[in-house]
Amino acid sequence: MAKIDYASELNEAQLKVVAEGDGPCLVLAGAGSGKTRTIVYRVAYLIEKGIDPQNILLLTFTNKASKEMLNRVESLLGNSLKGIWGGTFHSVAHRILRQFAQKAGYQKNFTILDQEDSRGLVKACLKDLNIDVKARRFPSATVLQSILSFVRNMQTDLGTVLETKYLHFVPLHDDIEKIGSAYARKKHEANALDFDDLLQVFLDLLASNQEVRERLSSQFKYVLVDEYQDTNPIQAEIVRLLSAHHKNVLVVGDDAQSIYSFRGADIRNILNFPKIFPDTKIFRLEVNYRSTPEILNVANNIIAKNQSQFKKILQPVKESSIKPKLASASSSAQEAEFITEMILTLRDEGVNFEKIAVLFRATHHSQMLEMELTKRGIPYEYRGGMKFFERAHIKDVLAFLRVADNPKDSVAWTRVLNLQAGIGGVTAARIADFMSRAESLKAALDQNVSELLSARSQTGWASACRILKILVDAKGPNALISRVAASEEYRRYLELEYPNWQDRIQDLEQLATFSEKFEDTTQFLGEVSLFDDYGGARTQGSDNNEEKIVLSTIHQAKGLEWDTVFIMRMTAEDFPNRRAALEEGGIEEERRLFYVASTRAERQLFLSYPLTAGYYDNLTIQQPSPFLEEIDKRLLEDIDVEEEWDEPVIEIDNLGEEKPRRRGFLSSIDDL
Repeated sequence: MAKIDYASELNEAQLKVVAEGDGPCLVLAGAGSGKTRTIVYRVAYLIEKGIDPQNILLLTFTNKASKEMLNRVESLLGNSLKGIWGGTFHSVAHRILRQFAQKAGYQKNFTILDQEDSRGLVKACLKDLNIDVKARRFPSATVLQSILSFVRNMQTDLGTVLETKYLHFVPLHDDIEKIGSAYARKKHEANALDFDDLLQVFLDLLASNQEVRERLSSQFKYVLVDEYQDTNPIQAEIVRLLSAHHKNVLVVGDDAQSIYSFRGADIRNILNFPKIFPDTKIFRLEVNYRSTPEILNVANNIIAKNQSQFKKILQPVKESSIKPKLASASSSAQEAEFITEMILTLRDEGVNFEKIAVLFRATHHSQMLEMELTKRGIPYEYRGGMKFFERAHIKDVLAFLRVADNPKDSVAWTRVLNLQAGIGGVTAARIADFMSRAESLKAALDQNVSELLSARSQTGWASACRILKILVDAKGPNALISRVAASEEYRRYLELEYPNWQDRIQDLEQLATFSEKFEDTTQFLGEVSLFDDYGGARTQGSDNNEEKIVLSTIHQAKGLEWDTVFIMRMTAEDFPNRRAALEEGGIEEERRLFYVASTRAERQLFLSYPLTAGYYDNLTIQQPSPFLEEIDKRLLEDIDVEEEWDEPVIEIDNLGEEKPRRRGFLSSIDDL
């Protein structure tokens, strides 16, 4: 087996990590700095030095990452790698708990519950406790799962979680606590663990059983952890206990890319690592192989404003290129048009669609752009959720509009009724059939449906009527959407049904904004039916082999890269996120999110924001994001989207019609 020439394969900083990584080590790996490569070579180095693979533990956050790293180690060493412990925290916990199940209080053949199994068990607890979620509004099993999971992963109490994350459920504290206790008891009686249990029970075993702890920490002479900034308190404590004997623990991460606090990730794990592990060696990987110097100048400038961090400066390898661009548009519609035009220009310049991404802070930010891309026939892949008009809450509200506009629409009636407490599928179908015989919404609501209602469904029907009655005299789609979205009944439904209900409210606000340019509800619904998959309409970019641009939330884009990246909706209202900004450390995490987004770009970076929100008489002035104000103006080149355009270019759109395409300032990349 040929020896690896580490000095020729690695840069100086990477080589130091590989050769000097004994003892507690913190590797601060900046974006695009070859983090994975460094870990892979460190594992290969240990094995070449004679360390038995079964004495190495490699912890990652995805099985894909673990498999990729181990495959690369095998490729480097030129032989099969057997015995090494590699995988996610959950998979390693599962493997060890199978071995020590009885010591952890379970039988060896314990079952692992998936999300659906867990949800079913929570529902069983609700039934056992006689909590009738149909008779009165109560958090859905999904929301209860989310609450109980956050409590466990953050190692805190229910009261704290409700007060900080779910304030509207504080009055239900005692009921939720009883559900949590019943859920834990049922799992144990069934000899079953959910995903959270895998980590918690594993930690409890390590903490309480000295024999098991010493056996495992003695076996794992070297513990390596990837993406350490994403660990929660349980995972960090597991790492500490598993490395207690040999103290050879090497964690790799980037505090500047810690963006998952909403999942329970705690940036303090990486920031406090040198305090938890005395005599920690700190390595910095700052050479960036991804982005141009101009993009890195902006990224370094962004993150420099954070106080809670390990300072590091990304150093470029690529040659100098063009400055990132800052574009201010008059409206969200013009911002979408600008991005679309720029994408088409990039295609003309030879940049494939698949090398272009548009990133945004929240899912509702993409709605206007999705409309524009669809109209122009530009294929796209949406990441971070469903396309705008596929989302359940959007379809809910549009169903209310359909009922108001066309009370004979029995399908829409059924969807509206199925949202209500106590109304099941059979009852909903009966009422929908009855209602669809009316000539108007008012006439439908004036009918007596008492014979169709059971005692359980009366509350739900009354709730539906309260929403529908305020729609009778509403004129136009904006008024209809706004009234549904503002109704106490529908907002309460979202709060109880979805952990991310606030994001869904923002989606509805965006839908209302879009509808302002339509006076007629029928016309609006007809227009909507042409977009995306709503109502079974065409799919945008349905050919799997077709090149597509990527639309993605920034959270979903972490770890990825593209030639050209657009970051849109950079307004003070949108980025930083208003809710996140109110939380402790929220502004700094939002700034880290901006940093992550900017470092996804290899060659070109565009930042944009609309100066106004809304349409026509409802325009409101918007300020640029304070994050934009923090950037040294010399690092960006301004684009005036209002600048005079050249003569239009005639193109054929995806409906076969001629459409003028304006060029102007977008005529060539060279002009930028």
